[in-house]
Amino acid sequence: MGIASLEDKIVQQAVVTILNAIYEVDFKGFSYGFRPGRSPHQALDALNVGICRKRVNWILDADIRGFFDNMSHEWTEKFVQHRVADPRIHRLIHKWLKAGVSEEGEWSETKVGTPQGAVISPLLASIYLHYVFDQWVEVWRKRRAKGEVIVIRYADDLVAGFEYREDAERFLSEFGERLAKFGLEIHPDKTRLIEFGGFAESNRRARGGGKPETFDFLGFTHYCGSKKGRFIVWRKTAGKRMRVKLQQLKQELRRRMHEPLAQVGEWLGSVQRGYYQYHAVPGNSATLGRFRHRLFWLWWQVVGRRSERRMRWDRYRSVFDRWVPYPRIVHPYPSVRFDAMHPR
Repeated sequence: MGIASLEDKIVQQAVVTILNAIYEVDFKGFSYGFRPGRSPHQALDALNVGICRKRVNWILDADIRGFFDNMSHEWTEKFVQHRVADPRIHRLIHKWLKAGVSEEGEWSETKVGTPQGAVISPLLASIYLHYVFDQWVEVWRKRRAKGEVIVIRYADDLVAGFEYREDAERFLSEFGERLAKFGLEIHPDKTRLIEFGGFAESNRRARGGGKPETFDFLGFTHYCGSKKGRFIVWRKTAGKRMRVKLQQLKQELRRRMHEPLAQVGEWLGSVQRGYYQYHAVPGNSATLGRFRHRLFWLWWQVVGRRSERRMRWDRYRSVFDRWVPYPRIVHPYPSVRFDAMHPR
């Protein structure tokens, strides 16, 4: 993480505004990360629709090891210079990349990477992957793939779907070679090729296998399912994401232990509504219910430590129900929103 000074933040935001106007023309449709007018849920919708409507039988869940820490400064500057001719922009980006790190008064040089937390970093990352991955994969799936291929990328988090396993394995091998040319590598422990799609369950059953495997993307675990006899990709909040959130709330509740109940309840309700705003997708009601139930017990434990006399159970439940809303689905089905935004 790197936090820039106020002056640098202002100048970086000005540069981002200028470069966005230039690169939005170039960026590919399957790139969603940190772009104006695009959100994680649009990436999730596109992935869901792609799996359901295309002939996808295999999913590659790929992870680039330490992407922000290993971006080459030289390649980053070359990519920007390829599209932008203004030397003032080149000079500013060069200075930000070479600014180094100051810890306890000691300055140290940074030879690779861009700090997460800087205003300019997400755009530089998108530019880097536009040349390293997006342009390459667009040519690859037209010339090298034998079947259909879908790709969704959100910053350095990407998922690819394939019709044939041979395509997926060839892509994984050549993708690793492509990254190596630009100082990057695939994370071997976080990259998986799994059988996933409309025929995955029947194919695995015929081979004597279990249920299709699942994969995580943008905070959701995706798994194969059906609705009214038709294949559908269901999603639920990723277990790791929910555990981290609950741990954060537990620590904050302890810190607020002696605040008035109404004040804590108002804060907790706002946190819960924000959580629903992202995670309340169709098919995720049961997981949201478990999250609320766990939150119920966390607050009950904190309230019980406030004094020797524990609050009556019925009173606590009424207080909790007053401030913390029940889960309610706020997002439409992916195909509905995707078709509305892409009427073609």
